[in-house]
Amino acid sequence: MVGLTACGSEKSDGGGKKSGDTAQEQVSSPLAALKKASQRTDQQHSAKVEGTTTMGEANSSMKGEMDWADGMRANMTITQNGGAAASSPLAGKPMPARYTPDAMFMNLGDEFAAQAGDGKHWVKYDYDVLAEKAGPSGAFLKDQMQNTDPARSVQLLIATGKVKSVGSEKVKGTKATHYTGTVKVSELAKMQSKDLSESDLEGLQKQLEQSGMETETIDLWIDGNDLLVKKREQAKSNNGGYDSTVFYSDYGTKVAVDEPASSDTVNFEDISGQ
Repeated sequence: MVGLTACGSEKSDGGGKKSGDTAQEQVSSPLAALKKASQRTDQQHSAKVEGTTTMGEANSSMKGEMDWADGMRANMTITQNGGAAASSPLAGKPMPARYTPDAMFMNLGDEFAAQAGDGKHWVKYDYDVLAEKAGPSGAFLKDQMQNTDPARSVQLLIATGKVKSVGSEKVKGTKATHYTGTVKVSELAKMQSKDLSESDLEGLQKQLEQSGMETETIDLWIDGNDLLVKKREQAKSNNGGYDSTVFYSDYGTKVAVDEPASSDTVNFEDISGQ
């Protein structure tokens, strides 16, 4: 769900074509195409999304709609399986989730409400609280959730400076060009963040390095309208592989997100001991 944040630019060589420039053309052409896709995608403010994420033995899927015009707002349905969720009564059950610029809300169902939620179905995950309690990784999550949009995935791949076109493929019936690149995890935190302090960046980078992750491979599919229609991120760590795929469609779709009633909401920090 969390998009990638990056500041990247493409530099022109400022000259005409010369013999021996073929290799340079092969590099700059994908960058030019991605820069155009970044600008086009950045002009959009909403889309329908669906995707899957695998992390070690845990996996989850999500489907819904998001609007990033003024902070990230979204309505999602999330299903979790394996890993820590395997022994949970929530495993395999679709859970409604709502995202606002300040917090995420997840409906954990009737059983949770009866046993741990004091009769309340929704759990509120306040980004400020997560940043305080989870340290650099929490601050990074807050930064991502408040500054995310599909264009940032394109910008991150541009920022690597090394990207290649794999060719044309079909994405859910739509013809798209496939681009791929690899980014070093040691550079990932700084490239992805927007509002993190230097100390948070250093702490996050150490956490990423300790996880055993060295590089992350990013694959993007851009359609004929220069819009991102699919994103895949892959990495390996000490806890196994990480593989996330997200599809984007219906750019410009209307998104209305309402916070759950406070009378039916409990704060995550108030039940974290349970």
